Amino acid sequence: MRIPLDYYRILGLPIQAPAEQLKQAHHDRTLQLPRREYSEAAVEARRALLDEGYAVLSQPAQRQAYDARFLTPAYDPDLGLAVEEMGEGTAIPRSESSSETHTPHIDIAEKHLIGALLILQELGEYELVLKVGRPYLSSGNASLKTGQFGDPKVALADIVLTIALACLELGREQWQQGQYETAAEALETGQELLLRENLFPGVRGEIQSDLLRLRPYRILELLSRPNENHLDRKKGITLLQDMLRERNGIDGNGDDQSGLSIDDFLRFVQQLRDYLTAEEQQVLFEEEAKRPSAVATYLAVYALLARGFAEHQPALIRRAKHMLMKLGGRQDVHLEQAVCALLLGQTEEASRVLELSQEHEPLAFIREQSQGAPDLLPGLCLYAERWLQEEVFPHFRDLVTRRVSLKDYFADGQVQAYLEELPTEGETLNAPLWNAKAPSTTVAGAGGLSTTSPSRSQPLPNARLQSTPSHNSNDRFQQNGTGAVPTAAMTPAAVPPARSSSDMEEETLINSSGLTIAGATMAGAGMVMARGTAEAVGPAYTEGGSMPPGTRAPRAKRETPAGMEGSPPRRMGKPKPRKKRFPAWLPWAIGLVGVGLLGFLVSRLSRQTVQAPPSPTPMVSIVASPSPTATSVQGDLTPETAKQLLELWFTAKRAAMGPGYAADQLSQVLVDPKLSEWQRESAAAQRDGAHVEYEHAVQIENVEMNASDPNSAIVTANVREFRKYYENDKLSESQTDDLRLKYTLVRQDNQWRISTWQ
Repeated sequence: MRIPLDYYRILGLPIQAPAEQLKQAHHDRTLQLPRREYSEAAVEARRALLDEGYAVLSQPAQRQAYDARFLTPAYDPDLGLAVEEMGEGTAIPRSESSSETHTPHIDIAEKHLIGALLILQELGEYELVLKVGRPYLSSGNASLKTGQFGDPKVALADIVLTIALACLELGREQWQQGQYETAAEALETGQELLLRENLFPGVRGEIQSDLLRLRPYRILELLSRPNENHLDRKKGITLLQDMLRERNGIDGNGDDQSGLSIDDFLRFVQQLRDYLTAEEQQVLFEEEAKRPSAVATYLAVYALLARGFAEHQPALIRRAKHMLMKLGGRQDVHLEQAVCALLLGQTEEASRVLELSQEHEPLAFIREQSQGAPDLLPGLCLYAERWLQEEVFPHFRDLVTRRVSLKDYFADGQVQAYLEELPTEGETLNAPLWNAKAPSTTVAGAGGLSTTSPSRSQPLPNARLQSTPSHNSNDRFQQNGTGAVPTAAMTPAAVPPARSSSDMEEETLINSSGLTIAGATMAGAGMVMARGTAEAVGPAYTEGGSMPPGTRAPRAKRETPAGMEGSPPRRMGKPKPRKKRFPAWLPWAIGLVGVGLLGFLVSRLSRQTVQAPPSPTPMVSIVASPSPTATSVQGDLTPETAKQLLELWFTAKRAAMGPGYAADQLSQVLVDPKLSEWQRESAAAQRDGAHVEYEHAVQIENVEMNASDPNSAIVTANVREFRKYYENDKLSESQTDDLRLKYTLVRQDNQWRISTWQ
């Protein structure tokens, strides 16, 4: 039988190779065994072809005759092309990527077919493997039962394995080229073949792993297609819903095997929003908000608000307002509530709620625009209109070019009729914020919820999900002329593995297409998020330049966020309880469309761990008064003195947040910024008539002195914190958290104090 190969390619040699190189190539190729799943017959057939090629080319006379017969007519030294025709003018392309129109061939014994397929597979001729091998499958028209290819069962297994591996490598090749759906089709073809033949579960697992890691890329590709491609877009949303289910929600900690961390997935969700319509986002995020999920609740609110305003459906805005009430006990969402009340014609309530907001810059803008008016409504109207136009609508593919007009909205007869039937609603003010049942994700206190908004006198950047929040909201974004440029690069775990050799399995394939998943931050990487496309900008792992395909990429390290122990319980009117807890080492941050003027309310929701059963962990009875007095820690910093300092901090926190509100001890163990932060929290708790009782257990993991500054150190500690929340001296809630925190310590006047932690 005739196979599109030549002896030089079989041995991996150039045509001009000398005898010494020929011998070494034969030796090396013989030692390079195929995958262990291949049968001994397949290995032997491959070796026979290697030996046959070496036997012909190692004899000068035979080599000369071979070159004259097969290569000389087919090789044009000026063009470097193989041009020999096969049979009656039939040509087989050597490779999709080459410029050859024809290729040499050899005639082999039928028993060596498996060896030839194996060599084609090794040479990367995946399409040829499929073309030659498919007729011999169970569903093909060629038969293995006569035994000319060896034992029929063994031969079938070897052919199935070779074709499946060709599909696997072809899928990875297309993945690297940015053809994600085509790559998925190749992978699924190989997987279906293995399932049908019930062979090689290990290879099936490899293919399934690639399909799962490819899924986010497929979602972006499918959702970026035009709205007319209904089936493709529906398929993309279905894949996204599958991921959400496996992850237990947007901010869940389930494993969908995509390789995306919680931070990466949050950025991914934010990235794909620009490809979804308002209706698609509403349906998706309203369903996710039922888990419950604070992130999904935010996204659902803005989808409802955007769609309700754009389609003149105030009923949707009213639903958004009610969903905001679930978050009101956790975060300052008064500006959003004021906008909703305004759009529902509840002007008195809008004014009252607006006064409760702590967003100083938006309020300053609103007051400035309302000068000379009896209330703040003129400024609020201007604020709402510009915010919807510049920050809300651009995140919905069907609204990005829609013009915002409050005048047209209120002039709509159906809107007027609906608003006239609305009762006077005071639920926003009347709802007890302390007892409001919000989703399980909570705000990490001061420093966790950023209320700082960018300057309202200039266009604001689009908010993006960021991995590391900062206290200055301008630090969260890198601005170009049109919007935000979040630093992002592909996470090594979320890219296809390198081909073939085992020592390259961890290598990263750089995506060269227009769609790129926003993964973990890497130095020198950037991405411009445009409407409907995502343009990769200089993907690189180092400042020295971009990383070519096949270069080993450094693994991204997860960063530990500010822990809940370190974040005082922020109050909006009254101190808030903290619901479920999740692993504190899981860092995550969200940027959601929020009410800073034209900007997202960027808040960092700290992760909490699942509530431990109360029985094996007895609560320690705490006597709040009199509170023990904290003393200072002096001298060299050791694990023992570090533990002593942390215990002093816990003592001071108990005193400051307890019923006695003794905040004077904080200055003995804290310095700014944490000192001012916790002094404010103690005063707020006293004002609201609420307090928290704490009990701690601490274990020092590491003490690291700053080599360049002997007055600075980092202490890593594992902390278990028990909390009881009280409102008007009545127990409201109890919680337990296991945290891993890094404390930054400074030495002032020979006394160690804590400046911050994460």
